[in-house]
Amino acid sequence: MAYVAVTALSHDGLVREHNEDSLAVGPWILCGTVTETPQTFVFPLGRPLVVAVADGLGGQPAGEVASALVVRRLSWLGPSLDGEEAVRDAVELCNRAVYEAAGDDPALSTMGTTVAGVVVLGDALLSFNVGDSKVYDATGDALRQVSVDDSPPPAPGHRTTSVVTQTLGGSPDLTAVTPHVSSAPLAVGHRRLVCSDGLTDPVPDDEIAALLRVHDDGRAAFELWKAAIDAGGPDNITLALVRVGE
Repeated sequence: MAYVAVTALSHDGLVREHNEDSLAVGPWILCGTVTETPQTFVFPLGRPLVVAVADGLGGQPAGEVASALVVRRLSWLGPSLDGEEAVRDAVELCNRAVYEAAGDDPALSTMGTTVAGVVVLGDALLSFNVGDSKVYDATGDALRQVSVDDSPPPAPGHRTTSVVTQTLGGSPDLTAVTPHVSSAPLAVGHRRLVCSDGLTDPVPDDEIAALLRVHDDGRAAFELWKAAIDAGGPDNITLALVRVGE
């Protein structure tokens, strides 16, 4: 019987005072807390399964509130996400929900978050994102980014940039978003990595690929987290490895 295994971890890193990342794995939600030990969940393949990482905007208020709101909404909507259009609609609903919550409380004004994730269907893998959190195809020995960064090219001599051009919330007035959504046929052995930039900013893609080539599931999640910590842990680190097995 085919199944989906999801191994996830979230940590505040070595610099941030608290964790503004949030995570949804189907009905399981993790908001603003730390899991140094990877957690693995196994689901039967069939009904839509959403796995999403939201990274609250640093330097603006209540990033953890915005990210938690988004993953809770996506988790609740998860069983209805049966195609690309449903995913786009859900992300746009999340954007409006962040603005509505910010409008109801002055302390939350301009809060915002990125989001990236996958939806596993019976015959397809959907990927989506807004912002610079990422989704990678980690099937086999290759590592290929399938999300689209909402950020300008980094300055000469720099590998990354902290500038984000599109987020859920994040400004005083409602601003529409254009979610990046794509799909691929599903097959046993497919693997996706969903993560915040707390992993990808300090750890180059070639190092991520090398770790994924030699480790599966829990060990891979732990080694990816350790690589980010060894690189200084400058930001919150949240990741989920999604694997289709039988």
